[in-house]
Amino acid sequence: MKDTPWWSCAPGKPWRTILPVFIRRTDKEGRTTREEKSRGMSRVVVTLGALSAFGPLSIDMYLPALPSMTRSLGSTASLTQLTLTACLAGLALGQMYAGPASDALGRKRPLLLGVALYAAASVLCLVAPSVYLLIAMRFVQGIGGAAGIVIARAMVRDLRSGVAAARMFSTMMLINGLAPILAPLIGGQILRFAGWRVVFALLAAIGLALFVAASRLPETLPAARRRPGSIGGETGRALRVLVSDRAFVGRAMGCGLGFAAMFAYISGSPFVLQDIYGVSPQTFSLLFGINALGLALANQLNGLVVGKLSPEWLLIRGLSATAAGGVGLLAVVASGKLGMAAVLACLFVVVSSLGFVMPNATALALTNHPQEAGTASALLGVFQFAVGALVAPLVGIGGAHTALPMGIIIALLGTMALLSQRIVPAARRRGT
Repeated sequence: MKDTPWWSCAPGKPWRTILPVFIRRTDKEGRTTREEKSRGMSRVVVTLGALSAFGPLSIDMYLPALPSMTRSLGSTASLTQLTLTACLAGLALGQMYAGPASDALGRKRPLLLGVALYAAASVLCLVAPSVYLLIAMRFVQGIGGAAGIVIARAMVRDLRSGVAAARMFSTMMLINGLAPILAPLIGGQILRFAGWRVVFALLAAIGLALFVAASRLPETLPAARRRPGSIGGETGRALRVLVSDRAFVGRAMGCGLGFAAMFAYISGSPFVLQDIYGVSPQTFSLLFGINALGLALANQLNGLVVGKLSPEWLLIRGLSATAAGGVGLLAVVASGKLGMAAVLACLFVVVSSLGFVMPNATALALTNHPQEAGTASALLGVFQFAVGALVAPLVGIGGAHTALPMGIIIALLGTMALLSQRIVPAARRRGT
């Protein structure tokens, strides 16, 4: 019998039979590689989405505990509320350092430092003996959490742009959207069985878990694309580039003013629904969760349709719904005749519409600034939290017996967010 040639798969079989087997093996290996890459990217998106949830986790989870904290620390309501303001200030200011630092040093080192700082500050909040130390540690906690928020957005821009970035932001915001649904419910349940300090113990545990998850993320900004030198100097140069771009400014205003409208809702709705309409804290938590669910579902829908419909088109429609919901809310509370159901319907429209506003505005703002992605992400975040912090006390100007200030502020912010898109050049509004 003749020796079997090296290129034959079996005696008597032609070499051509090898080719289909080789192709099938190659296809199988290719599919496996693609599946592994898909699973790896899914883990990255889940981690980035969780990192971007530091804001709602830090704010919403301990809201039900404010009265018990006041009594426990022998404080006043106004001093205890400063713990919220301090956290917001930290979330805003921390982004102005973390974003530019990540452009100069890479994403992972500033991210890990920020998350570690968040976990450590949460532990100090847990053992704080006075409201003054608690206020200080909440500020530090906000600075640490800011790194997760701003660098998560910048990492998305490193990995994706345009429609792909908008889709990835939608997935992140779906994960992020679970935080305002679950956080107040978890905080309320903790208070049923334990004291308010356990809330900060849980936040410390979350910070530690996210530190471990973030340590496994890839570095998305290679050394060749970093901006070495003075962080302050590079930040000033990047800021000049960003503020001179009308498209970026318009998207940032749409994103920031829309976020501020939601924060006005977060600040005002507990008093409006509980003090004016008489709902219980448990019912309020349920209503709060329904609105957050609407936001999460809108994020998911946006991720499904973006690409078939342009991010520009979806952004304008989302902002139109935000403005319409705000104007409707103002009309309802001004008339005083349509009741709580009409108020809830308008608030649902306002909150849910942001599921189309936030991911598309963020993606469009960052698309043309890959070299300044960290600074651009920081500027977006600072504007969001700064305007949110400014409008929060305005909602309560009329006291606890009228919803009119909340209606006016949400209507004004929603309308301004829509009108801000006129700043964007016409060609960019059309997506050309």
